[in-house]
Amino acid sequence: MRKSQMDERYYPDQIEADAQRYWEQAKSFEVTERPEREKFYCLSMFPYPSGRLHMGHVRNYTIGDVIARYQRMLGKNVLQPMGWDAFGLPAENAAAQNNVLPARWTEDNVNYMRQQLKRFGFGYDWRRELATCEPDYYRWEQWLFTRLFERRLVYQRKAEVNWDPVDQTVLANEQVVDGRGWRSGALVERREVLQWFLRITAYAEELLEEIERLEGWPEAVRTMQRNWIGRSEGVELNFTVAGAKAPLKVFTTRPDTLMGVTYLAVASAHPLAMQAAEHNTEIQAFIQQCAMTGTAEATLETMEKRGMPLGCFARHPVTGESLPVWVANFVLMGYGTGAVMAVPAHDQRDFEFASKYRLPIRPVVFPADGHAIDMRQAAFTEKGMLRDSGPFSGLASEEAFDAIAQYLEARGHGRKRVNYRLRDWGISRQRYWGAPIPIIYCPHCGTVPVPDHDLPVVLPPVVSFESGGSPLARLPAFYETPCPQCGAPARRETDTFDTFVESSWYYARYACFDNRQAMLDQRADFWLPVDQYVGGIEHAILHLLYARFFHKLLRDVGLVQSSEPFANLLTQGMVLKDGAKMSKSKGNVVDPEYLIDQYGADTVRLFMMFAAPPEQSLEWSDSAVEGAYRFLRRLWKLVASRADQGAGIPLQPSTLSEPQRSLHRQIHETIAKVSDDIGRRYTFNTAIAAVMELVNHLSRWNDNTPQGQAVFREGVESVVLLLCPIVPHITHALWQALGHPQALVDERWPVADPAALEQEAIKLVVQVNGKLRAHILVAREAKAADIEKQALENPNVQRFIAGKPIKKLIMVPGRLVNIVV
Repeated sequence: MRKSQMDERYYPDQIEADAQRYWEQAKSFEVTERPEREKFYCLSMFPYPSGRLHMGHVRNYTIGDVIARYQRMLGKNVLQPMGWDAFGLPAENAAAQNNVLPARWTEDNVNYMRQQLKRFGFGYDWRRELATCEPDYYRWEQWLFTRLFERRLVYQRKAEVNWDPVDQTVLANEQVVDGRGWRSGALVERREVLQWFLRITAYAEELLEEIERLEGWPEAVRTMQRNWIGRSEGVELNFTVAGAKAPLKVFTTRPDTLMGVTYLAVASAHPLAMQAAEHNTEIQAFIQQCAMTGTAEATLETMEKRGMPLGCFARHPVTGESLPVWVANFVLMGYGTGAVMAVPAHDQRDFEFASKYRLPIRPVVFPADGHAIDMRQAAFTEKGMLRDSGPFSGLASEEAFDAIAQYLEARGHGRKRVNYRLRDWGISRQRYWGAPIPIIYCPHCGTVPVPDHDLPVVLPPVVSFESGGSPLARLPAFYETPCPQCGAPARRETDTFDTFVESSWYYARYACFDNRQAMLDQRADFWLPVDQYVGGIEHAILHLLYARFFHKLLRDVGLVQSSEPFANLLTQGMVLKDGAKMSKSKGNVVDPEYLIDQYGADTVRLFMMFAAPPEQSLEWSDSAVEGAYRFLRRLWKLVASRADQGAGIPLQPSTLSEPQRSLHRQIHETIAKVSDDIGRRYTFNTAIAAVMELVNHLSRWNDNTPQGQAVFREGVESVVLLLCPIVPHITHALWQALGHPQALVDERWPVADPAALEQEAIKLVVQVNGKLRAHILVAREAKAADIEKQALENPNVQRFIAGKPIKKLIMVPGRLVNIVV
């Protein structure tokens, strides 16, 4: 297109199609390992292929794309891939409801959503696209599982779990909402199920320590991970139970309260409870009721605390006192030892339970300042001074911690230890649409990992979902298999991996996407760690913690050298409409495709980046979308109106008039601000505001002298360059219209000229007795005597000092002059 033929009307559909066609044909975003250039790996959390993009996706991927395009313009070798977190229950549920196979449902959704992503112009290296449901992908996590099996970092045991009776699968604690399954809405039950576990607790200390080195992560996420890992120092001690084979073991972080123990409580699945239930139907019924509640901490925290005495007694390790043992619904076998020592005077939960069942409340810790405490309404949970504590009376809580620990250890009743809130990761799921766990059970050889040459264990393509539970467990063609060691008939594991397994290492596979011989290769070390990871804060604990753990596993089996997967993390806020999160049930969903059809992708991208800082929630506004569209039309028209003027003569800063110099300075101030806002602060909204202000100034520019046109062109070209990462389609076309032979995508980011930022004159405030009376314009290098003279001679200042003796004159260089009279 010749510049003289540039249409002043803005047609986003054609402009965006042309730009996307160019990028695809030029392979603009395909990258390889180039050691001579600084690498930058930008990654947004990949989506679940639910069928349609929502505005949360659009915001997430626009933020990532803006960062990636900016870094590319800095000259870096930028990797930005995309893929699909494709396993999970929704596909299985859709298959059952719509009589379509999960693989077909998923594939159709992926194909549709891929086209949606491409319409937004995101700069992905599509060669690296992966879907976690592909055997070529999950074979490698099966391979890794067998290596971890050899290292005893995976194991199998029975565990008390949240069981969804409708979806008939195990739920993580975080998937239980108000006592119900997050997807089915069914009341969750507590059930003991044989599960496979990854030994994440073996890495608890390292995971905790390295949080401190994640300086590029939001402090809120780091705090959540610290709390989830939950390191605590305490004492593990034993209470002897009459008639029991083993002592009752408990862990406490408050050994200073030991002398205030008045009862013990055990989980409903504890051997003591099960033993008592054999001869007591009431305890049997209570245990069955406990099985109907989930194991999520939120559920345990809010539910009514209930219990029953077991009729057995434990011996206090210091006093020898006989203490009743109760079964309680708030104690879980999977947490700690499945037993707690109860100190009602100094723990609020124990206090409420003791008050309800009229158990003794014995205070032994009191405020250090001696003030009285009221134990009728609440426990005293602070630390203080011990009383009525035998040999430990008079000690402060901190002193008593050590003294009691030493006392118990000397008598073989206990020891100091570090405990973690973090529990090993249960990865077994009783469903079809997941990666099969590569284990075979042989009656002769025991538990045998599937050998490498038989990997991947592939899901059978055709299954029936007519009955509940996993169809794999009803499919002999899948689970009947010979033992790989002895050849005898054996049974294949029918559980599949928790889908968090697939999303815990996908970022590394992008680097080695075409390697069919190994999970990862040396290219992973070239690209990792990810320089910028972008995603929702709702993933702060599970996905981000599991990915950190998995990266250390990859390191320890020799696949990567680094210890952390993500150097920097940006957690974007939600997209709200009418003050609420967008959802079909609320009827406040905005369709991204409709917006592209109406306004173009660049308008949506501009609105997303301008409406709010990325870490804050974004309130949807139809009028603001219209405003973004109007701005792009103005920008298009601004360039079109002067595109036929050509390049003109070069800009000569030394010859500029004062108005020209002022515009030249504003252009470079804008470059400096936008560079800082996008490159360091990630405040894209203020960057856009600065560019809009410059566009307003350029729109009013009417200096048609050669240098006036030259500075105008500098301004327009700077605007196009600065907006390129945010609205890449329109800027691609405008750069071409301005006569540049090289595509904008390959241009470098503008750099502010320090000389242009210097002001020949500066404005000073003049005060009289501390009150503003005037502004004066002085030469930057003006001498103090000249500034003083100009300030005193200012007509407005004269009004306030006339006839009054000047006591002193205070000068703050570059800022103000204060005249004291």
